Amino acid sequence: MTDTHASPESGPPGGDPAAKAGPAPPPPPAPAPAPPARSAVRSLLRLWPYVRPVRARWGSAAVVAIVASSLGLVFPLVLKWMVDGPIADRDPAGVWLGAAALLGLGIVEAVLFGFRRWLVARPLAGVEAALRADLYRHVQRLPVAFHDKWASGQLLSRGTTDLMLIRMFLAFPLTFLIVNGTTILVGFVILLMQDWSLGLVLTVPVIPLMVLCAVFETKYALVSRKAQDQVGDLTTVVEESVLGIRIIKGFGRHRTQAAAFRDLSQRLRGTELVKARLLAGILGLITVIPELAIGAALVLGTVQVADGQLSAGTLVAFLSTALALHWPVVSMGFLLAMSQEAATAADRYFEVMDAPEEGDWAGERGSAGKEGSARAEGTRPRSPAPPPDSASPTAKVPAHGGQPASGGLRFEGVEFRYPDAPAGSVPLLRCVDLHVRPGETLALVGATGSGKTTLTALVPRLHEVTGGRITLDGRDVTAMSRAELRELVSVAFEEPTLFSATVGENVLMGAGEGAPDDGELSRALGIAQADFVHRLPDGAHTQVGEQGLSLSGGQRQRLALARAVAGRPRFLVLDDPLSALDVHTEALVEAALRRVLADTTALVVAHRPSTVMLADRVALLSGGRIAAVGTHQQLLRDNAEYAWLMSGAGADPAAARAAGTAASADGNVRQGVDA
Repeated sequence: MTDTHASPESGPPGGDPAAKAGPAPPPPPAPAPAPPARSAVRSLLRLWPYVRPVRARWGSAAVVAIVASSLGLVFPLVLKWMVDGPIADRDPAGVWLGAAALLGLGIVEAVLFGFRRWLVARPLAGVEAALRADLYRHVQRLPVAFHDKWASGQLLSRGTTDLMLIRMFLAFPLTFLIVNGTTILVGFVILLMQDWSLGLVLTVPVIPLMVLCAVFETKYALVSRKAQDQVGDLTTVVEESVLGIRIIKGFGRHRTQAAAFRDLSQRLRGTELVKARLLAGILGLITVIPELAIGAALVLGTVQVADGQLSAGTLVAFLSTALALHWPVVSMGFLLAMSQEAATAADRYFEVMDAPEEGDWAGERGSAGKEGSARAEGTRPRSPAPPPDSASPTAKVPAHGGQPASGGLRFEGVEFRYPDAPAGSVPLLRCVDLHVRPGETLALVGATGSGKTTLTALVPRLHEVTGGRITLDGRDVTAMSRAELRELVSVAFEEPTLFSATVGENVLMGAGEGAPDDGELSRALGIAQADFVHRLPDGAHTQVGEQGLSLSGGQRQRLALARAVAGRPRFLVLDDPLSALDVHTEALVEAALRRVLADTTALVVAHRPSTVMLADRVALLSGGRIAAVGTHQQLLRDNAEYAWLMSGAGADPAAARAAGTAASADGNVRQGVDA
């Protein structure tokens, strides 16, 4: 997959078009509206719906942690009692009592922190699982145009590294931001109560520390986002290298790929070093400034003890309290850094979740129970009934099927341009009018890049038409839910994709979600002439491996074809399904396909005469339009462009296209478009 906006920091693809030169200089363009200021708190609050179900346990864990941390502030009070009491009075029993109290407080503190960990471990693992499940579900429902733009590595990093950062934030930094903040507040109250003058000395650094933390957050957020985007880019390179290992080895490009990986790694290393420098700087300042304040308080307190204005026990308790607050203050740097990384991870997560799904998934959720009942019974949903007007006595019924002539697959004034195409550009497809009669097989022929694959992708709504409409038996495909539409239409693509599953599971993906029997699997494999399956180590239960790369190209294509016909679909869309087969296997597959196509309305993209011969009629796609429709022999005789495409001769294709356009203009062949 290509990635035109995988790193959102670089902005969206393209840009504002430059103003065209004219007789007078154009006015300066209006400044683009500034994006809303990023707020880490706002980003993290979007996680609340996932945290809400476990809020009771998480809140209990936070309370337990606050109590445990507050116990640390009791230690100085015990020390004060010991210094001013048993130690001053030389009372060994009192000293042992104080030591036992300190030991007991330590044990209780350790138990409470362990209990806090137990409270949050299971629920927060569930939160991460829910986030990951929602992301995966949403990605499945995003349009193909989204996946065309986003690198798979960026999606993988969002579903793994980013969600791990979010879980870690909920388990530790979020809790201890609250715990440490409460501890610092209570600690300063205790310091002021012990001696207000010394307490004021320690509160002086608060304002500069707050300013430093705000500056640190802003800078660290930018660097953190850059690092996480670079992790996604690195993941993409690794994934592409693994999937394309045969190409890399075949062309000896391992050094080039290693160099590209090394460059990305060095770039990520540099970004991580910037993060480390920022974190080291804030930690250094957070450590030094309070230490200076404690030093000043120690000098002032010593003077007061010498003057008799302060007891030694109070000074010990004050300094112990200040030292007890040292770690909560210093750790704020770590916690802020982890919070910024979690906020960036949340931003990246919701960038994907905010992408609009294909239009009618919400409606399909409402009918999930009905569809689930149909699947549980092992049946496919009923095909839609033909429109009422098609049932009239005068409706024409074709010889090869009981469907009315107004049914079948129709393209009516279809227009399509890709969503990222420049405004005002010429559509890839325009004014496409085509009728595939019920039970008919129509071959779609055209030059490379003419839009054949795109046109076929519009039928199952992998892309949405930007003009006109497509109907199945008179019903607009946009009026159907995608679940219903994709039960009616089965597809086989030119590039077969198999999953890390058994052969049988890959093939039966096309048979719906019921429980098809082995007979359906055998039938589909027989049609695709995939008898090689029975020679695999475990037959149809053999694992094909990632992308099915353990099989040859022809074997993968036959399994993809078997998947397309496994569910006995009403409509079949095949994109050059025989391109990887040898001549003998192709002949066998064609013979079996003829029997299947006799009961199916099919649109077949064809590049070779042998595939064209499977069809009842042929449509020529040229210049974004249907230029001619007719039988193979008619088009060979009357259309020069079609004859050139089928012959493979070296004639000028532009001249052939011009000749074909002229030939179709006389109406000898064009009359078949809506026949």
